[in-house]
Amino acid sequence: MLLGTYEPKLDDKGRVILPAKFRDELAGGIVLTRGQERCIYVFPRATFQGLLESASSAPISSKVARDYSRLLLSGGSDETPDKQNRVMIPGQLREYAGLGRDLVVIGVGSRAEIWAADAWATYYAEKEQAYSDTEEEVIPGLF
Repeated sequence: MLLGTYEPKLDDKGRVILPAKFRDELAGGIVLTRGQERCIYVFPRATFQGLLESASSAPISSKVARDYSRLLLSGGSDETPDKQNRVMIPGQLREYAGLGRDLVVIGVGSRAEIWAADAWATYYAEKEQAYSDTEEEVIPGLF
């Protein structure tokens, strides 16, 4: 399970060292792709394979499913961490997420997300109060 918030740096070659606590889960390889809210999703390869199988079961006649699959998959990059546990973030994904040197990597259970530090700070500031004010069941069975 991928949890927590970390603040690694992007090096000059577009690589990031993913958090040590994520290494076991990501050791089998990862898939990076466009996330929602202009972040980068980081999936363990096996988890992404399951997501792909689910997406493939959607009817081809569904425009929403086609659009979502196109954007998700066309941004995908299959990566393996190197011996120093660095992962290359392709230029198109760095541009999509507006990444500079300062990053925030968060664990979101079955995936991690890579954010530009300023974008994460803005997102967090906008969403934290609504999170605190939640009075009803948002995710069935969570609380």
